[in-house]
Amino acid sequence: MKKKVIRNNSEIVLKAKIIAKGAEIPKYNYDSDVGFDLRANENVEIFPGAQQRVRTGLVFEIPAGYIGIIRDRAGIVEKMGVHCVAGTFDSGFRGEVSIILVNTADETASIEKGMRICQMIIVPVVKVKITQVEKLSETERGEKSFGSTGLKELVKLDKKMKT
Repeated sequence: MKKKVIRNNSEIVLKAKIIAKGAEIPKYNYDSDVGFDLRANENVEIFPGAQQRVRTGLVFEIPAGYIGIIRDRAGIVEKMGVHCVAGTFDSGFRGEVSIILVNTADETASIEKGMRICQMIIVPVVKVKITQVEKLSETERGEKSFGSTGLKELVKLDKKMKT
């Protein structure tokens, strides 16, 4: 017997308001995109190792039960060494969306007005009840942290191949 696939055809609406001259309402470039690009609404210079706030000229009304998450754009990272600092915009926030960019390159990065600087992904949020306990359940991983799933072995292999 075939399983019935239920699809939610309701459309989530993200309201966007332009608050500065030259700002553009974002759009998805492809139907398969999960994020839409945000653009700088000012020219900014970011020195090597420095971070700089960049205005978008936009305010959003993110629907209740959702958040906007800021993520890097691969192109600006690869070509300029500029990353965005992860950001979370709650549904109650009504201020201008500004993005913190960090220059990891050795040269000053020039961000130009209109440049696509990051992407925003709208994600549903699940609220949880937080309960203090004396003990947590045991797992196979336990307290193993960074590099616990094979990074150390890869570093050893890399060193062995270089010698």
